[in-house]
Amino acid sequence: MSKFIEPDPELEALVKVVVDAAYEVHHTLGPGYQEKVYEEALAVELGLRDIPFARQVVVPVSYKGRMVGEGRLDLLIGGRLIVELKVVDKLLPLHTAQCISYLKATRNPLALLINFNSALFKYGIRRVVYTKNLAS
Repeated sequence: MSKFIEPDPELEALVKVVVDAAYEVHHTLGPGYQEKVYEEALAVELGLRDIPFARQVVVPVSYKGRMVGEGRLDLLIGGRLIVELKVVDKLLPLHTAQCISYLKATRNPLALLINFNSALFKYGIRRVVYTKNLAS
């Protein structure tokens, strides 16, 4: 049985700052650029706000105790919030599944999935929560 873990206030504060920063990037640039442009712009915005982050963080992938490859997080904020950026017509279940895989691999409970190709920012952002086996 999985146990639901509420994100702590510090994590929620990170979420708010990242959402505000991503909104600023979307508002300023609008849709239409490649993902790398938005990643760079968001990195600038996070830096201006003194938010600690790392880009293109390598995540080892193991299968039955053996390393089988790696994934890459677009951004890891404060060492605990995963941010996955997309520039697609529509967010798909596959994008959410990718975030869940990253959450499992890092044992973090929360990711933000942000699609900068959305006309309105609010339609391009999702919280992805993974809680199974995080309490153990």
